[in-house]
Amino acid sequence: MASERVLVTGATGFVGAASRARWWRRAIRCARWCGRPATAANIDGLDVEPVLGSLEDSQSLAAALTGMDALFHVAADYRLWVRDAQAMVRANVEGTRAIMETALAAGIRRIVYTSSVATLGQYGDGRDADETTPVSYADMVGPYKQSKYRAERRGAADGEGRRACRR
Repeated sequence: MASERVLVTGATGFVGAASRARWWRRAIRCARWCGRPATAANIDGLDVEPVLGSLEDSQSLAAALTGMDALFHVAADYRLWVRDAQAMVRANVEGTRAIMETALAAGIRRIVYTSSVATLGQYGDGRDADETTPVSYADMVGPYKQSKYRAERRGAADGEGRRACRR
């Protein structure tokens, strides 16, 4: 695994920065995907190769995945309020679909997708929820939850799509 090259999208964001130590301790040679260079301070001092691009730019996706063995897709547009909800949908739904399709076309052997706790269902009686707890699109309040739910289900707004990680 030490020679495995992994593209980590969102490595400079909240979840990516919190997770990065685990990846680097395992001696995985990582390239980090960063749509916003201003957040690069989260990984300063780590031996990673910077890869800049956009989930909305197919050429940058293909270039970023060139030579990679695995993809850890952690990137997301997370904002509590957004003027244009479609911008969040483009990043979280269409961008996730695009990077997954590009990775598959590139022959990437392993893909790990990190979604959000926001997509989990809840029981009304206080029981712990997990990824098997029933939930529907109607339960998702706001563009972030809706977009992450749709991304898990390959863009389905009706909740009938399969979770991307279970195919």
